[in-house]
Amino acid sequence: MLIPQLVAHRGYPRHYPENTLIGLEAAIAAGARFVEVDVQLSRDRVPVLFHDRDLKRLCGVHGKVHDLHYEELWHLRVAERERFGERFKDVHITRLAELGHLLIRHPEVTAFIELKRSSLERFGVESLLTLVRRSLKPALDQCVLISYSLEALVAARQQGWPRLGVVIDHWYERGQELIDEIRPAFLFCDVDGLPRDGHLGIDGMKLVVFEVADAPLALALAARGVDFIETFAVGEMLQEFSRLAPSG
Repeated sequence: MLIPQLVAHRGYPRHYPENTLIGLEAAIAAGARFVEVDVQLSRDRVPVLFHDRDLKRLCGVHGKVHDLHYEELWHLRVAERERFGERFKDVHITRLAELGHLLIRHPEVTAFIELKRSSLERFGVESLLTLVRRSLKPALDQCVLISYSLEALVAARQQGWPRLGVVIDHWYERGQELIDEIRPAFLFCDVDGLPRDGHLGIDGMKLVVFEVADAPLALALAARGVDFIETFAVGEMLQEFSRLAPSG
């Protein structure tokens, strides 16, 4: 039985607010050796971990990350109160540099760093790449830069980023011409955009499928050539793999 590698998608969102230091630490403690985060810039160009374009779902206030200075973002809390109530009322928006320090403490962990299109549109490719590199400098060897933006990844390749990953929603998008120029080590694809059957392996690239929290489905995908499964429930998935794997 082929067991895929697991990527802790935005940390450990089943139990913790996503893209937060506390969630990432919990994912690593649960056994994750690969994590994925989303990066945006504050108005004063501080890279922070945040997925949504709007602050409402996670922080309970209207507005966008790039409209606020980091000091203003610091006073918000990524509590996800609709799911967690007041349990995480003290959790702040995490700076990308904090992830860098976490990676230094865990040299066995690799982080996939997704550049969000909202910040690419607002601040430009070169600015975002420069600021991300600066924040992750001590742990750069542990990081893989990923994005939906092929133009951003082409620029990253030209700047000498060692490992890159392309994100797509539909399997047919893997044939885009710019992907050859990027030479990505990883291809991320939405599970809902995959063909229903057939082999999925790609020569020269590791295939990562998101979002999957069902162990039998993950194993079925691994049998079709999928290398990594991105999941919000990394601890539960690892436990289920352990239970399903044949002993001896």
